[in-house]
Amino acid sequence: MNTRNLIIAAALLLPFGLTAQERWTARTGTVTFSSITPLENIEAKNTKASSVFDATTNDLVFVVLIRSFEFEKALMQEHFNENYMESTKFPKATFKGKVDGLKAGALGTAGTYNATVTGELTMHGVTKTITTAGVFTVDAAGKVSASCDFSIKPEDYEIKIPGMVKDNIAKDINVHVRMEYIRS
Repeated sequence: MNTRNLIIAAALLLPFGLTAQERWTARTGTVTFSSITPLENIEAKNTKASSVFDATTNDLVFVVLIRSFEFEKALMQEHFNENYMESTKFPKATFKGKVDGLKAGALGTAGTYNATVTGELTMHGVTKTITTAGVFTVDAAGKVSASCDFSIKPEDYEIKIPGMVKDNIAKDINVHVRMEYIRS
């Protein structure tokens, strides 16, 4: 893990205080997004997302470095970073929120647990409240994973789509998040 990622991980842990008893971290989470239109399908994947979940307070934080999204075509990746997301100016997306519906101690028992996640998604310098359904899964070995799906509109985050390609990019971008947590 490079120094920058260590700083980001340390910053994620600060809001949780030193007394949290059930803190879970993920350093190689996956975030994918897709834009499906009749003209073109665009998909990207980022396997370097970081997250901290404090099961005592139900606080949840994600950090995603924008430049870590990988596309099938290098030109798409270049346009995404330089023209749309302006990743030099806005290098990361963050989410800070709460998990509702996950009972205390649930992560200690194998099973699948539905929850609602609500919080502030900041991307491209704009912060919006989102709420989505999430699923936490604990396997027989005690491994904890979490996933959720939601949609965003580029215009809500002031992401400008040039007129000549506006029909190539969906109005609603589908986002899928998957984290594999370890107790920290």
